Amino acid sequence: MINKSFSLNISSKIKSYNKRISVDSDKSISIRSFLIGAVSHSISEIKNVLESDDIFSCINCLKKLGVKIDKIKTKQYRVYGNGLGSFYAKKNAVLDCGNSGTTARLLVGLLSTNPDIHVKIKGDHSLNKRNMQKLITIMNEFGTTFLPKNKTTFPLTLVSSKMPIGIEYKAGVSAQLKSAAMLAGLNANGVTNIIEENQSRNHTENMLLQSFNIIKIKKNNKRQNHIKVYGKKYLSPLKINVGGDPSSAAFFTALTLLTPNASLEIKHVGLNPRRIGFYNLLKKHGAKIKFKNIKKINHEFVGNIHIRSSKLKAIKASPDYYVSATDEYPILFIIAALTEGISVFKGIKDLANKESNRIEEMKKILIQTGIKCKSSKNEMKIFGVSKLKNIKTTIKVPNLGDHRICMSTVILSLVTGVKSEIKNFETVRTSSPSFLETIKLLGAKFEIKKTI
Repeated sequence: MINKSFSLNISSKIKSYNKRISVDSDKSISIRSFLIGAVSHSISEIKNVLESDDIFSCINCLKKLGVKIDKIKTKQYRVYGNGLGSFYAKKNAVLDCGNSGTTARLLVGLLSTNPDIHVKIKGDHSLNKRNMQKLITIMNEFGTTFLPKNKTTFPLTLVSSKMPIGIEYKAGVSAQLKSAAMLAGLNANGVTNIIEENQSRNHTENMLLQSFNIIKIKKNNKRQNHIKVYGKKYLSPLKINVGGDPSSAAFFTALTLLTPNASLEIKHVGLNPRRIGFYNLLKKHGAKIKFKNIKKINHEFVGNIHIRSSKLKAIKASPDYYVSATDEYPILFIIAALTEGISVFKGIKDLANKESNRIEEMKKILIQTGIKCKSSKNEMKIFGVSKLKNIKTTIKVPNLGDHRICMSTVILSLVTGVKSEIKNFETVRTSSPSFLETIKLLGAKFEIKKTI
């Protein structure tokens, strides 16, 4: 295991392969399992947990709040929940969420309606740059105070609401904000009503549905989901078996589609309909992708993904795809760059507030390889080519603290043979600790350079 800072250098193309692999477990579900397990009653059991830096940040925060968590064996944990409102911490205790925006936003939701909380929330350099104004606005409605006033980035001091009352909230494209509102509503008085104007990922809802009468979901007269969260109820302990992360699987899918005569099967991947926009979009543009052996476990679909190298058409992604493919846009930009024709991605403005500004940073990477692209606040046009000209330069990726940009650059280099030098590659451990091991299994060659 490499913990220290290191760069990754790639200088050769990958050869064709025919393999069967597993990918890292789903990060979104792993984090939610610990957070919801912590406020449930009795002992929750979580299997096949993603053991990455983001999950360890979540576990460490919960332990600081008095939650007992035991590791039974690799990837298997028990969470000893004490029910809603059971968190406690010394005044001004520091909760460090590391790089994990999911942990930060969802934990703020739980803390906001928990009695007598006065803590400082912070993250790493990347997380501390991200704008939290929307989260602050939602929690203010529950009666939560954030200090210093008018500051919109971490570190922030959170003072929980003395008398939280359920709110009305219209949810947009962010599943994290929707989840934060739901989790705050769990310990608020009365009912929290959430109207989903855009259907974002629903892992939080699926977990809460395992308890009786906590949450009800029905369509309103506009065919939008109306989510009712009933406060001050009993949460049953969870039994979760986490599937593989479809966002992690996307990088190996892209590598296979773009590598001649390659085929791949990825086992036991989460196939929640709200998480597979990447796959649906590519299938629409000629990708040979099939889902097989689909099962439903804990309200979540899992199955195997079969991929073969494909001749793709230029991608036209309407804003409708953004919500179900949010994390996959950096690798979609790579696929578009290596697909002949003009690909257009619309409705992408929220990419600017990820671990980095993913519109600008991906554009810089593509320009280094001679790929022409144009971007505005809410759209990207990529003028793709089937084959890159003889590129002598080395793609250089600075320390952005953005795992998905690091992994996307790796795929670009392996498919084209263009050299790359990716700084601070250890950030990939936040979501995909087995990434390098897996691409090595597929035949990739790379060099690790430790930072002195």
